Amino acid sequence: MKQSLHLKLGQQLTMTPQLQQAIRMLQLSTVDLQQEIQEALYSNPMLESDDGQGEEGDGGLIDLSVPEPSERSMNSAWDEHYGSLPAGSDDCEPQSSSVESLQDHLEWQLELMAVGDRQRLIGLAIIEAVNPDGYLTCSLDELFSTLQTQLDGLTMVEITALQQCIQQFDPVGCASADLRQCLLAQLRQLSPTIQHYNNAEKLIGSHLELLGSHDYARILRRTKWHEGQLRDALTLIRQLNPRPGSAIGQGESQYVVPDLSVRKVNGCWTVELNSEALPKLRINNNYASLVQRANNSRDNVFMKDHLLQARWFLKNLQSRNETLMKVTGEIIVRQQGFLEQGDEAMKPLVLADIAEAVGMHESTISRVTTQKYLHTPRGVYELKYFFSSHVATAEGGECSSTAIRAQIRKLIAAEPQRKPLSDNKIAALLSGQGIQVARRTIAKYREAMKIPPSNERKELANVTRKAHNCVL
Repeated sequence: MKQSLHLKLGQQLTMTPQLQQAIRMLQLSTVDLQQEIQEALYSNPMLESDDGQGEEGDGGLIDLSVPEPSERSMNSAWDEHYGSLPAGSDDCEPQSSSVESLQDHLEWQLELMAVGDRQRLIGLAIIEAVNPDGYLTCSLDELFSTLQTQLDGLTMVEITALQQCIQQFDPVGCASADLRQCLLAQLRQLSPTIQHYNNAEKLIGSHLELLGSHDYARILRRTKWHEGQLRDALTLIRQLNPRPGSAIGQGESQYVVPDLSVRKVNGCWTVELNSEALPKLRINNNYASLVQRANNSRDNVFMKDHLLQARWFLKNLQSRNETLMKVTGEIIVRQQGFLEQGDEAMKPLVLADIAEAVGMHESTISRVTTQKYLHTPRGVYELKYFFSSHVATAEGGECSSTAIRAQIRKLIAAEPQRKPLSDNKIAALLSGQGIQVARRTIAKYREAMKIPPSNERKELANVTRKAHNCVL
């Protein structure tokens, strides 16, 4: 085969570093963007934060809270690439934080006890077997089999004693073998002289399975209590924590910083960027003035590169704000009913609707609305909250799934206590309003809202009503 050379012309899209930075900034939350800005300030001498002395011009103050119109929007350039990029294509690793685990917390308390090496080894083995909820992942017999090869003359009494001791650590109830043992350990921390203590102990010790299935009628028959006694015992039990370990080692609290806010001005809903969320940046004029165009020395090239990076950084931040304002403004136009009336007035909305309205790709809308929060008169919501699927209505229209959930909550809140609404009945009532929803869809929405089925709501209502009558 004879070798030869051929020329071939073709086009290929290439993502520049500046465009990659713009895409990454667009999907960052406010908290992550604050960290990105701090890293840029540390690494680029041409950038500086506002000290109140900004000047106008190229090196003047750039206020990130107020978007300025640019000569050429980068949205179209982004959309050319977004179509071929998955929503999470950029590698943005969260910052790790040092959080004390449940095991660390329990071991620290064990170290404070005046125990010998033998008891300490047993205690550490028990703590190591505790899961994040606070329960043992293996039986005491399995622990005994493991430890008896390391400790001569080990007895089950020693292991049980250490387990009971650890159960009294903070949080109380950890290292329990099951829920009954956990609740009893917490209950016994209370004074036996408090009201309803004995009934609560009996309920946990002998009738926990019936309690879990809400079979209150059978509990009343077996205990021969009146409804008021059962109600008071349940009130005491509800103060206990079935997952004591969950309060430890779950990470630091994450606070939501709204990116935007919406309020009514002169009868119109107006969207504003959160001016307090991001700092104001500018180009450092002192360093920028040192750059010489014709100088190709190493120092001058270094300053040129950083000046260009600083300008791109500010431009990308400005573009991010413009895109965020544009998308949020369109969402508010379509969801004014929610702002006026609440969830029941939420309209069905998908990413494609906003993408078509603002002339962007759907993946762009997905990035803009992920981890971005809007402060409204009704609370703080992630922008994705305003998107929901739709259900057809009898008139040929559409109803939002969020609005249907709100209708279900409203119907259940107003249902007769003696005869709660079944899922079929709720579906029929919604059908009377022109909303065609299947029974299984009602059940799915109800379970997602953590609302028990009608039979459990009826039992709870009966116990409460009878107990109230007994008190009267």
